[in-house]
Amino acid sequence: MEPLLNIDVDSWEACLPPVCAQRAVDGLEAGRVLFFPRLAFALQAGEEGFLDPASADGRAKNISLDPVRQELKGTALTGAARAGLQAMVARFAAHAHALVSRVLADYAPHLRFGRTSYRPVEVRQRPASYRKDDSRLHVDAFPSRPNRGERILRVFANVNPDGRSRLWRLGEPFEDCAQRFLPRLSAPWPGSRWAMQRAGVTRGYRTLYDHYMLALHDAMKKDTGYQRWCPQTEVAFPAATVWAVFTDQVSHAAMAGQFLFEQTFHVPVSALRTPDHAPLRVLERLMGRQLA
Repeated sequence: MEPLLNIDVDSWEACLPPVCAQRAVDGLEAGRVLFFPRLAFALQAGEEGFLDPASADGRAKNISLDPVRQELKGTALTGAARAGLQAMVARFAAHAHALVSRVLADYAPHLRFGRTSYRPVEVRQRPASYRKDDSRLHVDAFPSRPNRGERILRVFANVNPDGRSRLWRLGEPFEDCAQRFLPRLSAPWPGSRWAMQRAGVTRGYRTLYDHYMLALHDAMKKDTGYQRWCPQTEVAFPAATVWAVFTDQVSHAAMAGQFLFEQTFHVPVSALRTPDHAPLRVLERLMGRQLA
């Protein structure tokens, strides 16, 4: 199966013919990346100045916008510059929502906004522990924000002004990866998930699904041998293009690139056309038990 499925639209509010829309949903849920080669996120006058690593504060990996509080974090900018940066990030969030609501219309009533991020720092220049090193193949899971089996759908836009591509590696299918690592993953300590919630370590109760997905994420990143020899494909996303993918399902690693927008959406398993492809259902089948 080809990892990328091209979607030929040039507008964030484009609607697909029914046959094409069904093909997009089926491809996405099967683990493909929807690639929009003619779609770009256009900057407005004056926003070119935000294409600078100095926009970040140097502590957080990304500049991020909280969808509830509308609070911008991770930036060193203040005053009018900060407000301008926030407006740019918020505009990308609105564009991404419009795109998903039209191209993946079945999801529209069920979408829940996650954080919006802007990543002005070169991937290779972001020091991190192995758990936070996104240049290692992984599937996404949130340590402090349990999602109880909801899908993690992310929309990306490369806005690099020098025409540089965003380089990714894409790994093996989710079920193959899960079968490989599940025997290594330990069960949670009795009472530990309630304790983490009470202590504020997690924002809500960490289900068994959240526990095993996070353990899978960490085990994949820690295994340097796996990073070298597992089945994988390198993909380049050119500047002025957009792509969307279920990052909880598709093993991925960001190898190079700078100046990227990303919008996270949460999609319930009940909204999927093929729920059996969801990591929750795959893990439950492999483990023979309910996880969320």
